[in-house]
This record gives sequence, structure tokens and C-alpha cells, in this order.
Amino acid sequence: MSELQRDILDCIGNTSLLALRNIVPKNGSRILLKLESENPTGSLKDRMALAMIEAAEADLRLTAGGSVVEYTGGSTGVSLSLICAVKGYPLHIVTSDAFAREKLDHMKVLGARLQVVPSESGRMTGKLTRDMVEAARVIAAKTGSFWTDQLNNKDQLAAYHKMAQEIWIQTDGRIDGFVQSVGTAASLRGIGEALRCHNERIRIVAVEPSESPVLSGGQPGAHKIDGIGAGFVVPLWQGDLADQIERVSTGEAVAMAFLLAREEGLFAGASTGANVIAALRLAEQLGPRATIVSVMCDTGMKYLRIYGTALGKEGVADDAGAR
Repeated sequence: MSELQRDILDCIGNTSLLALRNIVPKNGSRILLKLESENPTGSLKDRMALAMIEAAEADLRLTAGGSVVEYTGGSTGVSLSLICAVKGYPLHIVTSDAFAREKLDHMKVLGARLQVVPSESGRMTGKLTRDMVEAARVIAAKTGSFWTDQLNNKDQLAAYHKMAQEIWIQTDGRIDGFVQSVGTAASLRGIGEALRCHNERIRIVAVEPSESPVLSGGQPGAHKIDGIGAGFVVPLWQGDLADQIERVSTGEAVAMAFLLAREEGLFAGASTGANVIAALRLAEQLGPRATIVSVMCDTGMKYLRIYGTALGKEGVADDAGAR
């Protein structure tokens, strides 16, 4: 009998790297996607959530009988809910109706207690992020819970350093560019800096919503790409790490997500769609022998209601804007 896993947390990481077959650059270069949908909750956030909790356990910020609090657009909350369920920590999540209902339901099923902050017409804004952060801070102060504070927590970077090492091994070191959308900026920073330790010439590209292009010097605005585009420059962002910043609209990202499902069989969220659009743009810049790696951030199963609504709109998947 092969070795059994100790628990579901041992199933986090070591995800597949897949080359796109049909949605490809015209110049013949390669785009590879790291399939983070293979993690237990279907998201790359499983990696960082586990890293934050284990680091807090190691230095006794979190001990037996303790509890955890976090603000989240959903995926981090689902990942923390899984980990806290396995480890036995009560979890209080601050989230919003701006995010996919499937994520909120998933957190509840895993035992998390939710405080839902109302949004402006279901849109993500900088004010909403700040309101959620403040609500989490108040809960942590009142209850004495360990606040993971993902916007500021550097413990998560170790998880992304490990992910970068997986990418390096899977590509045999043949990687010319890395593309990732920016939420907390931890994944772009952690993976980018670790890949640069292997090869400083790897081009690092950040992706943000064109409706709220604050990283590239624009004005904050509202968008509907779950998990990215906080509406302000996040603390973990390092502007000198990214060689360029690509702006992708919500419409383009959603259209590409549909295209990935229909032409590659990859059912992903809009942030993945944004990643692929930016990766296609970078591939055209780097030339026919380039290999670009990006991330399938999560599974589209987290967005079934949103996609169901979009399917009712004519032409939603007709143009991904960058193919």
C-alpha cells in the first residue's frame, strides 16, 4: 500500500503545470498554467493560509484554545476555514456581499462564523476593503483572536517561495516570464523574488483591473474580479519587482475565463482569465521561443452563480480582448 496522507492539509501544494494547447500566442511561444485549482479548496490561497497559521503556532501567537479572525474576499477565508476546521480553531471571517456567494457558503459549511459587510452594488472598492479590515481589527481586539491580517502578513511569503521552487523544477529552469494578478501582492512577490534567485532575467508581470489601476498610477475604481484589485497600493507590493503592469478589464477577464473552459477544459475564475490575457501579451513581446508561466488561481466552481448570470448575456465569451 502506498503511503497515506496524514490529513487533508498534506494535500496542499505540488500542483500540476499545464501547457495551453488552443489559447496560444500567434508567435508560437508557450504559456504554462500552474493548476492551483488542484489544492483542497480549489485555490492557491490554501498555501498561504497554512503558512500563516503554522508560523503563528510556531512562535505561540496562536495556541490551543485560541481563535482566528480575518477579512477576505473569499478564497483566503475558505482556505482558513479548512485549516482551522482541521486544527480545531474557531474562525471569525469578515467578508462582503461583493464576493461570490459560493465562497461565503463554503466558509459556513467548514464552520466559520461570518460578518458580511455591505458593498456598493456588489462591486469591489477601496473603501470596502478598508471597512472590512477595520471590522476585523475590532473583532480581534475584543476577542483576543489571532488576526492573520493577510495584507500585512509576511509569513505567507514562504508558501510562495515553495511554489516558485515547484515551478522552477517543473520547467527545468526554462522560464522567461512569470505573470500573476495582484490582490495582497504576496503571491507575485513571493514567487517573483524566488524565481529571480534562480535567474534574475526572468520578466515579472503584475496584473490589475483596468477599472482600478492604482499600481500603475491610475485612479481607484470599482470592478468585479474577485480576489484582486484592492483599490489602493497594498503594503506587500514591491514596485521594483515587477518589470511591467498589465491592465485587464472585468469584461476581458470573464470572457477569457469562458474561453479557457470551452477551448482548454479549464474552469477557472476571472482572475485566471486576467492572468492569461496578460500572459498572451507578454509572450508576444518576448518572442517565439519564450516560455511564460502564470497561475490558474482557483476553480470556476466558486463562481457558478456569477457565470450563470453571465451566460444569459449574449456574446459574453465571444471576445477575450487579447487573443
